[in-house]
Amino acid sequence: MSDPIELTASAAAAEIRAGSLSAAELFEAYRVRAAADQAAGADGLNCFTWVAEEGASGDASAPLCGIPLAVKDLFCTEGVPSQSGSRILEGYCPPYTATAVARLLDAGARLLAKTNQDEFAMGSSNENSAYGVVRNPWDRARVPGGSSGGSAAAVAAGLAPWALGTDTGGSIRQPAALCGIVGLKPTYGAVSRYGMIAFASSLDQAGPLTRDVTDAALLFSLMVARDRCDATSLEFPEAIAVPRAERLDGITLGIPEELTGEGIEAGVLAAFNAALARAEELGASVRAVHLPHAPHALSAYYVLAPAEASSNLARFDGVRYGLRAEGSEDLLEMYTRTRHDGFGAEVKRRIMLGTYALSSGYYDAYYGRAQRVRTKIAEDFASAFADVDFILTPTAPTVAFKLGEKTADPLSMYLNDYCTVPMSLAGIPAISIPCGASDGLPVGLQIAGPAFSENRLLDAAHALELAIGFDNGGARV
Repeated sequence: MSDPIELTASAAAAEIRAGSLSAAELFEAYRVRAAADQAAGADGLNCFTWVAEEGASGDASAPLCGIPLAVKDLFCTEGVPSQSGSRILEGYCPPYTATAVARLLDAGARLLAKTNQDEFAMGSSNENSAYGVVRNPWDRARVPGGSSGGSAAAVAAGLAPWALGTDTGGSIRQPAALCGIVGLKPTYGAVSRYGMIAFASSLDQAGPLTRDVTDAALLFSLMVARDRCDATSLEFPEAIAVPRAERLDGITLGIPEELTGEGIEAGVLAAFNAALARAEELGASVRAVHLPHAPHALSAYYVLAPAEASSNLARFDGVRYGLRAEGSEDLLEMYTRTRHDGFGAEVKRRIMLGTYALSSGYYDAYYGRAQRVRTKIAEDFASAFADVDFILTPTAPTVAFKLGEKTADPLSMYLNDYCTVPMSLAGIPAISIPCGASDGLPVGLQIAGPAFSENRLLDAAHALELAIGFDNGGARV
């Protein structure tokens, strides 16, 4: 048998079932690697905020066979620090486990580690964590993308076989693209949000970060279910199948000029166009589509998401849990000092933006208008999907940029979500797969489909993945 670290999660599960690999052996191999990265701190990738201290045997008869699982820090995990990358929740150990995580543990997964992230999932580079920046395993001087950068970097580097992330405006897909792995943002409501520390409740969605599309389908298949603890969760209309397609015959792919033109790096665009050529070789037809309101998506998102964040983060006041500033003379001072000390700069910026957008006299001008734009964007997608099966774009307009390159320019940083935000606002599923490289760094291809089209989406992604043949082993450490 080959080195178990080189196996995909699905392949490792097959080895465990065959008896040629034990779940305990696999868990310990990953645990040692993850613990070493955590111990290295800033000298490593800094992917983790917590790593399990002991192994687990696992149940070979369970669907996930004891495969180790890394989980983003904002998922509540009973008795394990769940800090959402923030000092205001430092050391917080919840009394319950998030539904998405619990379903995977019930299916036989074993909790390996909690992964570093942008504070409260606010960021596109994983430079906003209170626990230090995460580094890209392809080039440690560059960002892994955010906010699920710790999860993406851990999977790409071979420190975890797969991981959970969350996507609000692109926070699974963008780091997947920058780290050369697969990231799936499901249809909004397909996966329960119960136990996810909220950023923007109408946008947040959990999903897998994996080495290949087959692993993404396997992990996602065990996450979907309606949850009585989450009123926004929905019954998925069909079981998630293992993707097996090798061709794209009869499939029409739409290319929106609004998301594939100005602002996309030349190297990224070249890799994207090469992927389109491969798709045509596989039998797909390609045509132009229009998403006329897509250029306004980023503006709408950065009104809606901060508005919801300003409401969600009001609960962090030092009263019930997390940090409490000491020495305050009254309640108001305790609130003020706790939030001053506990929140980072990006979180404070978005709370202020959101509070302003919701304030008296500005609600209709900003929040109400942004909601109307969101509706128009959803209508644009519905119109496009009447003529095409899927919509393809680059996942991110650039490859991974250098650490510190954009921290002084928030607007430039926000533009990294330009291609992913429209799908989030529309609530539709989208997947990012590696489609090549530019200057030696991975480029991501984003494939989006109508709501609840994940089975067809995964099949199309699988066919393209096989044809492109990108080797993501170059990031292993």
